[in-house]
Amino acid sequence: MTLAGDGRAASGTAQEYTVVPAERVFPLPAGADFELGASIGIPGATAHRALTVAEDGPARLQPAALRDRAVLVAGGAGAVGNAAIQLARWAGATVVATVSSEAKAGLAGRAGAHHVVNYRDADAADQIRRVVPAGVDVIVELAAGSNAELDQSVLGPGGTIAIYSNDGGVPFAPDVRANMVLNARYQFVLLYTVGWARIANAAADLNQAIDDGAFRIGEQAGLPVHRFDLDDTAAAHDAVEGGAVGKVLVTVAA
Repeated sequence: MTLAGDGRAASGTAQEYTVVPAERVFPLPAGADFELGASIGIPGATAHRALTVAEDGPARLQPAALRDRAVLVAGGAGAVGNAAIQLARWAGATVVATVSSEAKAGLAGRAGAHHVVNYRDADAADQIRRVVPAGVDVIVELAAGSNAELDQSVLGPGGTIAIYSNDGGVPFAPDVRANMVLNARYQFVLLYTVGWARIANAAADLNQAIDDGAFRIGEQAGLPVHRFDLDDTAAAHDAVEGGAVGKVLVTVAA
């Protein structure tokens, strides 16, 4: 909704009705309900972009598009992390996720991560390297500053770090020489300026993943859903600000 209404003065995120350009609206597959539709937009398209920015990687996702590639998803229990795990797994990658607790490890595993590592472990890099000795090809990164050392320890030569956030409060100051040795590629990700053609491609690929049964929400898919009525929108915001794990949804109409 926020992306479809970007730049339109009458748009908002807690309103029962709105008007947006038809080209910014994408039909859901027959098997998708409105809750799934409300959950996939920004996180799904962000994850899609992060997984398709590698110099020698695919521009679109489909089964086998990431075959023989290894993807590291930081924050595997978050909304973007969950989407990245599901999409990368659907596209054939070996998927490693990092989390901060056992509970979150369970969520990342249910999303489809082959291997889950607590990034707070002193040997986190060694654990990842044991899974992917040659290093990972793509890192989907939400805490670029905090994870810089870990990322450089596990990235393979010519690998890509796709950054969509810098959670954690640590400034991003990459080690120039370490990245030069790796021939590392950094790509920043923000949907509002990426161009609508890429958004449309992401929507088409997401719909195909849904059709294939590879993209889901809910506890069983590693993304708990917290539901609020429109009258309780303030409580929904409180839940987000309080760090609710999963997806916070507001039902605007019966």
